[in-house]
Amino acid sequence: MELTERQALILKAVVEAHHASGRPVGSRALVDCGAIDASASTVRYELGRLEQLGLLEHPHTSAGRVPTDTGYRLYVDQLLDVHDGAVIARSQGAITTKEDPVTQIDEALRATTQQLADATGLLAVITAPRASGAVIRHVEVLQIQPTMLMVVVITAAGDVVRHVVPTESPVDPGLVDWAGEYLNEQVAGLSIGQSLVRQRLAGTGLAPLERAMLSLVTPAFQELEGDSQELLVGGSAPVLAELGSDVQRVLQLVAMLDERRRLLEALRPIAEPGLATLQLRSSRSVNVRIGGENAIPELHRLSVIGASYGAGGRPLGMVGLIGPRAMDYTLAIGIVHLAAGGLSDLAEELYTE
Repeated sequence: MELTERQALILKAVVEAHHASGRPVGSRALVDCGAIDASASTVRYELGRLEQLGLLEHPHTSAGRVPTDTGYRLYVDQLLDVHDGAVIARSQGAITTKEDPVTQIDEALRATTQQLADATGLLAVITAPRASGAVIRHVEVLQIQPTMLMVVVITAAGDVVRHVVPTESPVDPGLVDWAGEYLNEQVAGLSIGQSLVRQRLAGTGLAPLERAMLSLVTPAFQELEGDSQELLVGGSAPVLAELGSDVQRVLQLVAMLDERRRLLEALRPIAEPGLATLQLRSSRSVNVRIGGENAIPELHRLSVIGASYGAGGRPLGMVGLIGPRAMDYTLAIGIVHLAAGGLSDLAEELYTE
């Protein structure tokens, strides 16, 4: 979306003024604070144009305006496109990772979670692989009805995942038997989350029917991959305050925080490349999802910022912040960027020789 220079400046001013005050922003407030060098009538006209473009909206009968999800998205895109150096500078010193090579990664993860929450006042979330490693021991593919399969995955730690798969038409029993044999040959002994597991589930080089069969059973492994992640959470007050007038949303979010698997599923796309991924020129990508861009209703009034960290080219987890849409994006994005980089550096020290 192309804006004039003045419109872009006004959108930026509205986003930042709304974050600072928590109230809708009017033309007079923008002029009086010196954010815009123009008359109140000119600013009022431009605010109307930004509302027509879907970037601002009137809350109830207020004379002021607040950003929409689309307005926040444009602001964040322009912020990272132009000011990536400032993004990093704002967050310098807020995150520190221990340089002692004997430091255990779990200690660093817990310390970083608390630092993220303290520095931003937002809900900090960090995922990490469980120490057990979730090694696949055995796989069963069972046909419990002509159009219904059950996939059972057992790990070396004794965890069991049962996943029921409905199908549109009856499945050839011979194909079901083949799938069980193939999976035990190809993925037993491997750790969930390894790229090799994903490659073998993709079935490159197999016949179309065999690849289609593997696509049916893959969700069972994705479910187990969620279980193989530990979730660390720090802070929550600002997030709950944002939803304070919506009791049902508060209860839903609290329930999701208690239900680890569901929150992990919600966070997984945040750490993966996508349309909302913004690449800082300092090489680490930071993913920003705003309001309705998030997949689940509990996050539709919030923003999620995340970046992956890892070692040896293998992702280990993600660093994220969850907070109100009216947040300090410059600070939050920079801190997530630095935290992910610091944890990656530490992981490289500990896990690669």
